[in-house]
Amino acid sequence: MDQNKSFHKFLIVWIGQLLSMVGSGLTGFALGVYAFERTEMATNAALVTLLSFLPSILLRPIGGILADRFDRRLMMIIGDLGSAAGIVFILAFMMLGEPELWLIYAGVTLSSIFVGIQSPAYKASATDLLTEDQYSKGSGLVQLAESSRFLLSPFLAGLIMYYFSIKSVLIIDIATFVLAVLTVFVIKKQMTSTPRAEESGHWLKELRDGWQAIVTNRGVFLLILMISLVTFFLGFLQTLIGPMVLFFSDAKTLGTIQSLCAVGMLISSLVLGMFSVGHRYVDILVSGLVVAGIAFFLLGTTTNIYFITFAGFLFLAALPFVNMSCDVLVRTNIPNEKQGRVWGIVGILSQLGFIVAYGISGPLADHVFNPLLENDGLLASTVGQLIGTGPGRGIGFMFVICGILVVISALLLSRIQSIRTLALNVHINADTGQNRVGEQF
Repeated sequence: MDQNKSFHKFLIVWIGQLLSMVGSGLTGFALGVYAFERTEMATNAALVTLLSFLPSILLRPIGGILADRFDRRLMMIIGDLGSAAGIVFILAFMMLGEPELWLIYAGVTLSSIFVGIQSPAYKASATDLLTEDQYSKGSGLVQLAESSRFLLSPFLAGLIMYYFSIKSVLIIDIATFVLAVLTVFVIKKQMTSTPRAEESGHWLKELRDGWQAIVTNRGVFLLILMISLVTFFLGFLQTLIGPMVLFFSDAKTLGTIQSLCAVGMLISSLVLGMFSVGHRYVDILVSGLVVAGIAFFLLGTTTNIYFITFAGFLFLAALPFVNMSCDVLVRTNIPNEKQGRVWGIVGILSQLGFIVAYGISGPLADHVFNPLLENDGLLASTVGQLIGTGPGRGIGFMFVICGILVVISALLLSRIQSIRTLALNVHINADTGQNRVGEQF
């Protein structure tokens, strides 16, 4: 399959996904603001986030099996078109009036279901198209596309909602899905792996094979568990940063803040896409998590717009290094023929933390932490003296706690020897040109 490797073809697919992610970011921002402004409850905004995420995570193992059995290009097309259908569903009801929130929830759930098909196929296709020495650059570009959801989407969504309406946001998102499908059509070949004979078996057996590929590699398994712990803390930030800022600002300002913060992710992603970072992936991972944790802590300490922007910039600048390190450590330690199902399972395991955080963050903010830091709250005279009191300051306190715990998690991860061995395996592969994947540690 080496003759099928093509960074140029990867770039074509990547451009389509870049456009799709910008559109999805527009919709995610707009619907979260819409739900919060309807009720002024963080729980409703968090529920939009949860339902746009949970189905895709739960279905990724099935999507991974499909990516290994069938044409990965076809799976990406089906996933993108199905995701667009969910947005069309929401738009149709908005054209008729102001829909109930449950209709919004149903639409984002439908869209998320098809993301569960598209995402593992997209992940696995990178291995089809890239040589091993291009993995880190490819990962950097993937992070760059992901950063567009934070760099361009919030700012654009805020402007579009201010000058036009949320309907315009949804129409643009649908158009980006169509463009993503067209770019995949451009790639006629090199998007599928050579099928294995045993892949004609029952899907449960294939799922079990993917699970075994993970758990028999102790370093990969522990890495995924540690990242799941970290994503639990990060889930609070992703869900509650909007409600925290909206308590003392508006959607246009929130979009501007998020876009300026995402410049940090853009810069880091460009660095990863243009330059080699060597093979010290575990050290890069730990350092990135420490910086992200410190920035997370700082985000919760103030209501100053400029300081929040600085802390957010620092936080998002650290994430591409974290994501790239995890991506390379897993990708180079798992056989290509199993990568579809493995990425599907990894999608669940590594992001279980997000699922839990999305489910509990809204109620915790509305009914526990925010009341504690109201002007007459129980912590107003203690914690409130340090980070302030009033609407949304309880969310800030949650960020302070989570930031500290992210740093602690990073330090724990750095001491796990089997995870460090994964980086050694990457180094050996690079030096020998052999693909010693799937080793047990």
